[in-house]
Amino acid sequence: MTKKNQSGRLTVQHKQSKGVLGIFGDEAKLHDTAIGEISHKVKEQLSMEFPTLMFRYRRGIKKEEVNNALRKVAPDLGQTLFVANSSIIPDGGIIEVKDDNGQWRIVVVSEAKHQGKDIENIKSGVLVGKRNDQDLMAAGNAIERAHKNISEIANLMLAESHFPYVLFLEGSNFLTETISVERPDGRIVTLEYNSGMLNRLDRLTSANYGLPINTNLCENRFVAHKDKTIMLQSASIYTQGNGERWKVNEIFEIMLDISRTSLRILGRDLFLQLTDRAAKQ
Repeated sequence: MTKKNQSGRLTVQHKQSKGVLGIFGDEAKLHDTAIGEISHKVKEQLSMEFPTLMFRYRRGIKKEEVNNALRKVAPDLGQTLFVANSSIIPDGGIIEVKDDNGQWRIVVVSEAKHQGKDIENIKSGVLVGKRNDQDLMAAGNAIERAHKNISEIANLMLAESHFPYVLFLEGSNFLTETISVERPDGRIVTLEYNSGMLNRLDRLTSANYGLPINTNLCENRFVAHKDKTIMLQSASIYTQGNGERWKVNEIFEIMLDISRTSLRILGRDLFLQLTDRAAKQ
């Protein structure tokens, strides 16, 4: 059976999710619910949809494991490690599935970052800056730390055909449209989405080769250039764009969509478990 047909069987066999939009409540926001909690709910939902598959959640992965995975690709890789207990700990942790060979394969890795409190400050009438006389604060660079985790998981998954790393952004440093915010005194402050002082999205799109944001990029791309074929591992970057907070159910649905994409791509290596389920039905 071809890989395409096997993946198709995986898609047909999984149960459609029902009632997932009410898991957290329609108005639950990310700042009230840790993304790790959402990951656990995603794992529970996957276990319901695919009862013959075994899933697990891990908080992080040791750097030593990354090096071991690299050495399996090529023996000269993964040679350098200075801190033996060094770990990669994404905000939302890692969900994995056990394949037909007993190996754990990554289904989704998630992080959520909030940067830029300009909207909150303006609405509450708070002025910022050294002299407390500015409406807007120049964006910092803390978000760039996300690149390390993305790079390490990419190394860990170098032999895979999918890269299910999803990053959720919110805050005034990740606007994709110009917005106006009213201060308590009635004055309107405009936040330009293309302001170099505010916007930090361009510092993250290097992790997805400048591909569209708010898009499921889980399946790796293979691009031809001259006499080479290059595999691209692209992080899926999602932002509210207008400064609003993420609703928890929105994040849940996106993570579930990426997880299902991973399982479809891994379909060939989950085939025995799925056909066993079909035979028993």
